[in-house]
Amino acid sequence: MENKEYLMNQLKVIEKWEKDQKNVFFWEKIGRIPFMILDKITPKFIHEKIGLVLDELSKYVNVGGQYLVSVPSTLSKINKELGIQEITDIEKVSELTIEQMDHISNYFIASRKQFAKVQGATTGFGGIFTLAIDVPILLGLTLKTLQEIAISHGYDPNDQEERVFIIKCLQFTSSDIVGKKAILEELTNIEGKKAFSQIEGWREVFYTYRDNMGWKKLFQMVPIAGLIFGAYVNKQAIEDVGGVGRMLYKKRRVIEKLNHVT
Repeated sequence: MENKEYLMNQLKVIEKWEKDQKNVFFWEKIGRIPFMILDKITPKFIHEKIGLVLDELSKYVNVGGQYLVSVPSTLSKINKELGIQEITDIEKVSELTIEQMDHISNYFIASRKQFAKVQGATTGFGGIFTLAIDVPILLGLTLKTLQEIAISHGYDPNDQEERVFIIKCLQFTSSDIVGKKAILEELTNIEGKKAFSQIEGWREVFYTYRDNMGWKKLFQMVPIAGLIFGAYVNKQAIEDVGGVGRMLYKKRRVIEKLNHVT
């Protein structure tokens, strides 16, 4: 039963997770170094390709762009995973229990992790040049993972407010301790969806995300051997962003459910 006591216990678990997230290891600070080197030796055409990805990220925030997932397809997967047929729209998803939402979120994360693992191994085989291509592809995978998590909790990524929230989740994953604290305070003090209607510095979100992957992908710069590291790092990246998205979306849904229980 999702009574008040159960929901409050869930909220306490999430708040403990938030507290743990504020402990950032110091070596995250040196994450930019490999990409500072990469920027100097990477051919111009690869820089231009990354520039195109920045434009696509802007389109995603505004209209969804190429990264927008199919809601009907995602709902179909939810029905199949839960062994039901009742979920015909996103509003119906919001009626699921927190336990069911956790289950389908983990299902989508696991599915994307497997895909990212193969993707990382493929691009890691080519070393430094395919690494520059791998980063924007991984960014697309993380955005799609977060959208699936949003739908798993009854929120529609077709709404611009939700796409902004998704970017906030991505930003949280890549931020240092100061950034994490600021984002948590912003998300904690929201009053309705209007708080997510605007976002500034979305380009910085991409660069921070890219640079934060620097030390983790350092060994992927070696041709052939990079496939091992590429597979692991991409898998871990989806796991990290998936964990953040699941907890932040879960918190929103728990709070909304608490507002409707007596």
